[in-house]
Amino acid sequence: MAYVVVDTDVSSQILRDRLPSTLATKLAGKTLCATFVTVAELTQWAEMHRWGARRKLALTQWLTSLLILPHSEREDDTVLEDVARTWGEISANARLRGRPRPQNDTWISATCLVYGLPLATLNAKDFADYAYHDRLTLITG
Repeated sequence: MAYVVVDTDVSSQILRDRLPSTLATKLAGKTLCATFVTVAELTQWAEMHRWGARRKLALTQWLTSLLILPHSEREDDTVLEDVARTWGEISANARLRGRPRPQNDTWISATCLVYGLPLATLNAKDFADYAYHDRLTLITG
């Protein structure tokens, strides 16, 4: 089964049942994953907009249907260190190129790179630098 990481904008569109059909078609039959960053950003959004219990429950239920990354079944949990080191490397390289990227986009990119998974996004420009320089695979709509 193919795994795809969905970023926060795609997750938001899925939750609102507004995902463009072109991207929905590309994601059909895939196992959707999200990073810890997307969980944090969606939780922040719900809190900032004072979602009621019903909407928060729907968000929680949807998130439990996803594989949340980083996730490791390894006893030593080195995958967390791998994501952190990759974040440091790609973040530093982007800065050295004069293209510092937002921290959350960098965490999402680092997680995808460590797992070797593509990222589904509606904001390709936010990740284009990592796609070009670090071979992050993007799925866009």
